[in-house]
Amino acid sequence: MRYDLKITGGTLIDGTGAPSRTADVGIKDGRIVAVGAVDGDAAETIDATGLYVTPGWTDIHTHYDGQVTWDEEMAPSCFHGVTTAVMGSCGVGFAPVRPNDHAKLIALMEGVEDIPGSALAEGIQWRWETFPQYMDALDAMPHTIDFACLLPHDPLRMYVMGDRAVREERATEDDIAAMKVALREGLEAGAVGFSTGRSDNHRDAAGNHTPAAEATETELTGLASVLNGLDHGVLQAVSDFDMVESAERFDPEFDLLQAMAEAAPGHGMSISLMQRIRAPMQWTQILKRVDQAVDGGLDIRVQVGARGIGVLLGLGPTFHPFVGFPSYAAIAELPLAERVARMRDPAFKAQLLTEKSQPMSGDGSAVPPLVDELLAQIDMVAMRTYRMKDPVDYEPTDAESMFTEAQTKGEPVLSVIYDAMLEEDGNALLYFPIYNYLSGDLSVVHTMLQHPQALPGLSDGGAHVGTICDASFPTFMLTHWGRDREQGLGLEKVVKMMSHDTSRFLGMTDRGTVEVGQKADVNVIDIDGLVLRRPRLVSDLPAGGTRMLQDAEGYRATIVSGTVILENDKLTGTRPGRLVRMGQP
Repeated sequence: MRYDLKITGGTLIDGTGAPSRTADVGIKDGRIVAVGAVDGDAAETIDATGLYVTPGWTDIHTHYDGQVTWDEEMAPSCFHGVTTAVMGSCGVGFAPVRPNDHAKLIALMEGVEDIPGSALAEGIQWRWETFPQYMDALDAMPHTIDFACLLPHDPLRMYVMGDRAVREERATEDDIAAMKVALREGLEAGAVGFSTGRSDNHRDAAGNHTPAAEATETELTGLASVLNGLDHGVLQAVSDFDMVESAERFDPEFDLLQAMAEAAPGHGMSISLMQRIRAPMQWTQILKRVDQAVDGGLDIRVQVGARGIGVLLGLGPTFHPFVGFPSYAAIAELPLAERVARMRDPAFKAQLLTEKSQPMSGDGSAVPPLVDELLAQIDMVAMRTYRMKDPVDYEPTDAESMFTEAQTKGEPVLSVIYDAMLEEDGNALLYFPIYNYLSGDLSVVHTMLQHPQALPGLSDGGAHVGTICDASFPTFMLTHWGRDREQGLGLEKVVKMMSHDTSRFLGMTDRGTVEVGQKADVNVIDIDGLVLRRPRLVSDLPAGGTRMLQDAEGYRATIVSGTVILENDKLTGTRPGRLVRMGQP
């Protein structure tokens, strides 16, 4: 046989969980046609001697819903080995939509997912109204990687209920019936499932609750039941369970989500799992209820982030501890260089450090109340704030915290943080993991990732562009949990979780392993030399919007449908990525 592409001499981790082995891979017509000793010529050969060959990653939790309409690259996920990305998470998105609701959905995404509204307004061309039309518009445009769409609850509710949806009114029987019709239409056109969001931390740009935040059990179970009769479809939900551990408030919320899963038997459901600062043991309650549900025959999974979930602080990102201080607010709109010059004036610093932060949350603000609570406890914040190195270290020790540095220097913590932000001409970054890091290490995440129902998720690719770059989760999974950490998971398990397990949960049986007959989505990686660089701010969004990107070094090739999209960490310019239409040929 003559192959289109042959990968030779690599160490294969095939995604099944089997031990690594030396094997060649033969690819033809976008499929893997040979694994092992692969004889025959090839139009292109990749020598993978000394490298690892893995499946491409399937990222089950992104927010590229707007970006995908103007951006063919789908960065930064394309730089971290992702070959299939699922968007529409947390109940937010841009379809279905009526023409007079465009601005409302932009404000919703801007507030919930920290994506500049000006970038969305300029970038999105709105060539759709219904969800099938949205998918058609996306599919007409080439992309680097494949992507699939969850149909999100918030725009669906607004499409049917209009302004009543944003006034937190209950859906009527007629409303629910109309939503069910539109949801079924989207699922039959290939949507991968349905998502909903129930977090108090999620607000639109004006500080309003999301349309579906208080949806009733009748509405949620009615929508979940639409999956019945289909061979595909998953449910995805995010809830903070009122951020409490008391059973009288936690259990009713979990009961509601479990009722959704029960309404769609045979279909999987995933919920977000993290150690919350207000309820540090709530995650154990979630796992206990998940175990009980699984014992009862339900397929409920937990999406686990790869590391601490928090924010990057600095003069370039969205947040830092002085954002609400009057003196800083007076210069906040100045260019970075001018702000740095003003802040280096000792008199300016002295005045600012006499001030208190003004409230940032409340009516009219998308900032969650947790921000104000944290700013009122700056010593506690400093205990979990660290300088961001390059290469990055996402499991720093207490000795590296800004609090310890301040104690060593004998200075107030705010003074030390202030000076640290001015380094590198104001481009320095500080790392503040809010969730998953209360013990000062990632032991909680280690426990979560080992749970049998755990799926790696919550990367939020395309979202929170001014505060994080967690789209690099896959590379961190490989380096930290697969390669470096003494109490890690091992490469075979990490690869299986990010490829086979995520793909099969979604019902994607054509990808996720390097086996004969599978779609040729493959990574060739120098795992020993794989490095995750510090995030950097770039101004490449429409309307001049800025976002965080994070580079990796060590991806020798990323292949989508047999086509090399990335070579030696650089995009090749090819665009084989397509919309994955579930239930379709």
